[in-house]
Amino acid sequence: MPPQVIIVVPCYNEEKRLPVADYEAFVRDHDDYKFLMVNDGSRDGTLNLLKALAAKHPDFFEVLNLEKNGGKAEAVRQGILRALDMGTQWVAFWDSDLATRLDELPLFTAIAHERPDLQIILGARVRLLGREIHRKLPRHILGRVFATTASNYLRWPVYDTQCGAKFFRNVPIIREIYQEPFISRWIFDVELLVRFKKACQRAGAGNGSDKIYEHPLRRWEDVKGSTVKGRDFFKAFFEFFRIVMKYK
Repeated sequence: MPPQVIIVVPCYNEEKRLPVADYEAFVRDHDDYKFLMVNDGSRDGTLNLLKALAAKHPDFFEVLNLEKNGGKAEAVRQGILRALDMGTQWVAFWDSDLATRLDELPLFTAIAHERPDLQIILGARVRLLGREIHRKLPRHILGRVFATTASNYLRWPVYDTQCGAKFFRNVPIIREIYQEPFISRWIFDVELLVRFKKACQRAGAGNGSDKIYEHPLRRWEDVKGSTVKGRDFFKAFFEFFRIVMKYK
């Protein structure tokens, strides 16, 4: 019987950054989850590290090796399609450095059980009293500008399109939106939501916003060594223009 949730974790040159102990601690206490670790053409020892983890915990970890580096968007896409084929009820993708901690996973799962109408659950990095959301100020400001732009384009009140923690119900429309490679390397999350909106409209199911829920994370923090740089936000706006032109 497949696990309740399969989490796709894209990994690129994570040999020295992957918090292996945190993953192992989580699966010791949660047997309804399985991690599909996607090696995205890493040039260091990441693949060997992932294989060792899967060999040690074969019930909880599996490795998908992509020989050529295709970027996070393609690693997530191929991982999600593989996870959907496994027959699990929910699939997810999660940042490998655990900027979003694994203890959020049961909260996502609880929401999924309580709301059978939902097809997508998005993590949202909302700075509220009583929550620990730590983002560098320049990235926070640029991120808010970008998120507001994306929200206006989608015509949805979405707060955070770019959080690296997302859940998807295993239904045909989710497979449909992952079927083709993304044109965006940096902001495929926005492209994913655009595809979902258009797929819902084609199916006569409204614009899809009633099938999405944003979950404000309890904790999130920038992890040292992230490959995302400040200049990438400018690349993101260029890719946003490409998305607008493709899906208009």
